Amino acid sequence: MNIAGINRESIVDGPGMRVTVFVSGCYHNCPGCHNPEAQNFKFGEPLTNAIFKDILDSLYNPMVSGITFSGGDPMYSAKEVLDMIHMIKLSIPNINIWVYTGFTWEEIMNGSDYWMKMLLEEIDVLVDGRFIEELKDYSQSFRGSTNQRFIDCKKSLQYGEVIEYIEEEF
Repeated sequence: MNIAGINRESIVDGPGMRVTVFVSGCYHNCPGCHNPEAQNFKFGEPLTNAIFKDILDSLYNPMVSGITFSGGDPMYSAKEVLDMIHMIKLSIPNINIWVYTGFTWEEIMNGSDYWMKMLLEEIDVLVDGRFIEELKDYSQSFRGSTNQRFIDCKKSLQYGEVIEYIEEEF
């Protein structure tokens, strides 16, 4: 898995100040993508112990409220992202985790990718759906187009249906 970049003080990828990890690789090719270079799976640098330590050290900043995985699309590297989350949770068990993906919840749940489903069990919020340029609306928080949803993963898995994460909770 390659890392396209790290933002250690993001305020646009979830509530509060977050560490955002941009995972390389995406096949969605959404017109108007805000990070088109990260669609290439070879863009950026391979995840190394040094990069992981840098990410983990950034999470100890008392101003940081969580970690967000974006891309590219982290779901294309679900197993590697899941491994990373497990390692982070060894040090910071209750960390708030968001993942952005072009897949919808339904595509993941009805699909056959085991690792994508397992990743949903370890995160708090999934921001799902492809970016649709015609639905772009920068007045809304934490998403690029109005079709994208904030999904409360724990509640959705518990009840077997999509439960949206309430924006007022931000």
